[in-house]
Amino acid sequence: MPSQAPVYDLVLALSTSAEEDQRAKILGDIESQISGEGGQIARRDDWGTRPLAYQINHQREGEYHLLQFTGPPTLLEALSHGLRIADEVLRFRIIKVLPGTPPPPESAPPAPAGVPAPAAADG
Repeated sequence: MPSQAPVYDLVLALSTSAEEDQRAKILGDIESQISGEGGQIARRDDWGTRPLAYQINHQREGEYHLLQFTGPPTLLEALSHGLRIADEVLRFRIIKVLPGTPPPPESAPPAPAGVPAPAAADG
Protein backbone atom coordinates (compact mmCIF):
# COMPACT_ATOMS: atom_id res chain seq x y z
CA MET A 1 0.00 0.00 0.00
CA PRO A 2 1.58 3.37 -1.00
CA SER A 3 2.02 5.93 1.74
CA GLN A 4 -0.08 9.08 1.58
CA ALA A 5 1.67 12.32 0.59
CA PRO A 6 2.44 14.59 3.54
CA VAL A 7 0.31 17.67 4.19
CA TYR A 8 1.99 21.08 4.43
CA ASP A 9 0.88 24.53 5.58
CA LEU A 10 2.25 27.50 3.66
CA VAL A 11 1.71 30.77 5.52
CA LEU A 12 2.82 33.90 3.73
CA ALA A 13 2.72 37.64 4.28
CA LEU A 14 2.54 39.72 1.11
CA SER A 15 3.46 43.37 0.80
CA THR A 16 0.45 45.67 0.98
CA SER A 17 2.36 48.20 -1.13
CA ALA A 18 2.29 45.79 -4.09
CA GLU A 19 -0.62 46.13 -6.51
CA GLU A 20 -3.62 43.85 -5.91
CA ASP A 21 -3.08 42.09 -9.26
CA GLN A 22 0.58 41.38 -8.34
CA ARG A 23 -0.49 39.78 -5.05
CA ALA A 24 -3.17 37.75 -6.84
CA LYS A 25 -0.61 36.64 -9.44
CA ILE A 26 1.74 35.36 -6.72
CA LEU A 27 -1.05 33.29 -5.18
CA GLY A 28 -2.08 31.99 -8.61
CA ASP A 29 1.52 31.08 -9.44
CA ILE A 30 1.86 29.18 -6.16
CA GLU A 31 -1.34 27.22 -6.85
CA SER A 32 -0.20 26.46 -10.41
CA GLN A 33 3.20 25.31 -9.20
CA ILE A 34 1.66 23.01 -6.58
CA SER A 35 -0.73 21.48 -9.13
CA GLY A 36 1.92 21.27 -11.85
CA GLU A 37 4.36 19.32 -9.68
CA GLY A 38 1.92 16.65 -8.56
CA GLY A 39 0.53 18.40 -5.50
CA GLN A 40 -3.01 19.22 -4.53
CA ILE A 41 -4.40 22.19 -2.62
CA ALA A 42 -6.59 21.08 0.27
CA ARG A 43 -7.44 24.50 1.68
CA ARG A 44 -6.86 28.20 1.02
CA ASP A 45 -7.62 30.88 3.59
CA ASP A 46 -7.18 34.60 3.05
CA TRP A 47 -6.59 36.18 6.45
CA GLY A 48 -6.51 39.77 5.21
CA THR A 49 -4.29 42.66 6.19
CA ARG A 50 -2.78 42.52 9.66
CA PRO A 51 -0.08 44.44 11.50
CA LEU A 52 3.38 42.88 11.48
CA ALA A 53 5.14 42.20 14.79
CA TYR A 54 8.03 44.33 13.48
CA GLN A 55 8.72 46.36 10.35
CA ILE A 56 9.87 44.42 7.30
CA ASN A 57 11.21 46.48 4.38
CA HIS A 58 9.81 49.63 6.06
CA GLN A 59 6.29 48.16 6.11
CA ARG A 60 4.09 47.79 9.16
CA GLU A 61 1.33 45.60 7.64
CA GLY A 62 1.15 42.47 5.55
CA GLU A 63 -1.59 40.60 3.69
CA TYR A 64 -1.69 37.09 5.18
CA HIS A 65 -2.64 33.85 3.41
CA LEU A 66 -2.65 30.17 4.36
CA LEU A 67 -2.48 27.40 1.78
CA GLN A 68 -2.69 23.80 2.94
CA PHE A 69 -1.47 21.33 0.33
CA THR A 70 -0.07 17.88 -0.33
CA GLY A 71 2.85 17.19 -2.60
CA PRO A 72 6.24 15.58 -3.02
CA PRO A 73 9.22 16.87 -1.00
CA THR A 74 10.81 18.23 -4.19
CA LEU A 75 7.95 20.71 -4.43
CA LEU A 76 9.04 22.40 -1.19
CA GLU A 77 12.42 23.41 -2.59
CA ALA A 78 10.86 24.82 -5.77
CA LEU A 79 8.25 26.78 -3.79
CA SER A 80 10.83 28.14 -1.36
CA HIS A 81 13.09 29.29 -4.19
CA GLY A 82 10.30 31.18 -5.95
CA LEU A 83 9.01 32.79 -2.76
CA ARG A 84 12.49 33.90 -1.64
CA ILE A 85 13.07 35.89 -4.84
CA ALA A 86 9.59 37.45 -5.13
CA ASP A 87 9.74 41.09 -4.01
CA GLU A 88 6.05 41.09 -3.00
CA VAL A 89 6.59 38.30 -0.42
CA LEU A 90 7.62 39.74 2.96
CA ARG A 91 7.83 36.42 4.82
CA PHE A 92 6.72 32.82 4.33
CA ARG A 93 6.88 29.55 6.23
CA ILE A 94 6.23 26.00 5.05
CA ILE A 95 5.41 23.60 7.87
CA LYS A 96 4.75 19.86 7.65
CA VAL A 97 1.44 19.09 9.34
CA LEU A 98 1.80 16.16 11.72
CA PRO A 99 -1.02 13.60 11.98
CA GLY A 100 -3.49 14.58 14.70
CA THR A 101 -2.78 18.30 14.39
CA PRO A 102 -6.00 20.31 14.72
CA PRO A 103 -7.11 22.18 11.59
CA PRO A 104 -6.02 25.81 11.15
CA PRO A 105 -8.40 28.57 12.24
CA GLU A 106 -10.92 29.94 9.75
CA SER A 107 -9.63 33.46 10.30
CA ALA A 108 -6.27 34.91 11.22
CA PRO A 109 -4.94 34.13 14.68
CA PRO A 110 -4.82 36.99 17.18
CA ALA A 111 -2.13 39.65 16.72
CA PRO A 112 1.15 39.04 18.56
CA ALA A 113 1.48 40.56 22.03
CA GLY A 114 2.47 44.20 21.94
CA VAL A 115 1.06 44.80 18.46
CA PRO A 116 -1.97 47.08 18.41
CA ALA A 117 -5.07 45.65 16.77
CA PRO A 118 -6.30 47.43 13.64
CA ALA A 119 -8.95 50.07 14.28
CA ALA A 120 -12.51 48.91 13.72
CA ALA A 121 -14.40 50.56 10.89
CA ASP A 122 -17.48 52.56 11.82
CA GLY A 123 -20.59 51.39 10.12
